[in-house]
Amino acid sequence: MTLTWLLLTLLGQPAAIGRNKQMRHIVIDCDPGHDDALALMVALANTDALSVLAVTTIGGNQTLAKVTANARHILGLLRSDVPLASGQEGPLVKALRCAPEAHGDSGMDGPALSGYDYPVASTNAVVFLRDTIMSCSEPVTVVALGPLTNIALLLRTFPEVKSHIDMISLMGGGIDHGNSTALAEFNIYVDPEAAHIVYASGLPIVMAGLDVTERAQITTDEIESLHGCGQVSEVAYELLRFYNESGHQLGFVNSPIHDLCAVAYLLDSTLFVGERHHVDVVTDEGAARGLTFVDARPKPASPDNALVLIDVDRARFVDRLREALTVLDTRIAGQ
Repeated sequence: MTLTWLLLTLLGQPAAIGRNKQMRHIVIDCDPGHDDALALMVALANTDALSVLAVTTIGGNQTLAKVTANARHILGLLRSDVPLASGQEGPLVKALRCAPEAHGDSGMDGPALSGYDYPVASTNAVVFLRDTIMSCSEPVTVVALGPLTNIALLLRTFPEVKSHIDMISLMGGGIDHGNSTALAEFNIYVDPEAAHIVYASGLPIVMAGLDVTERAQITTDEIESLHGCGQVSEVAYELLRFYNESGHQLGFVNSPIHDLCAVAYLLDSTLFVGERHHVDVVTDEGAARGLTFVDARPKPASPDNALVLIDVDRARFVDRLREALTVLDTRIAGQ
């Protein structure tokens, strides 16, 4: 336990942080992606806490075709029956910028996944999300793990969905620094115009940015411990082994599991410490494009619109991943 964690715990946490006790209905918009895949695994393992209504894809870590193929592989591996729909190929304004330096040519290099003929809905993800959310009798949480293009189009095209969404839990941004640029994190940098729409939507947002996700690391020894434990654990091991190697070029020794934070918060928000802030996004051209920034003055000009996660109990975070993989290994072995 770090001194920062201890002090924040003693001083008190935001009211939004607490242990989840009720079933939550969610849709997951993603661009798999190694960390997206692990987030999907954990979400689909925890059927007692999360009801996954749909998975949708967005061009991001790789092209739309590649990330949709990756989503099909993961959902097929897990013997899932969650509906899958593909969304926008690129951002609202600019051309898509992928991240092969982190995720490889396939977007999910490492494991040899093939042979999963998982169905993809004929309806575009934006319409699919609208229909899924509106047909649910309970409020729906949107989990956004990639660029926010699909979600921005959903909110702008079908504003009636807002009253049916209880919150957005997203991985993106960073208050202290970026990774695509010195200031901008990848998911926001790819489509800052979409991110601006989402942050200005008025919906409650939990932001898992680089400030917390780079603390949510799995060590090389912990990665090795997954080897040989079961079919799903083996895939996770292969994913993390490649991700760890690609992370070395970015200066990491261990592997941050960025996207998993947005799901882990929904399962047990006591894993995290956060602060409420007003977050906005720079859409101008220039060095700051894609920057997420907060108004941290004692008297901000605008009311807060996001819970910004800033710290994580790393050991318990990794335990949640291990527990989920064990559940999935057992489930798959029994089928």
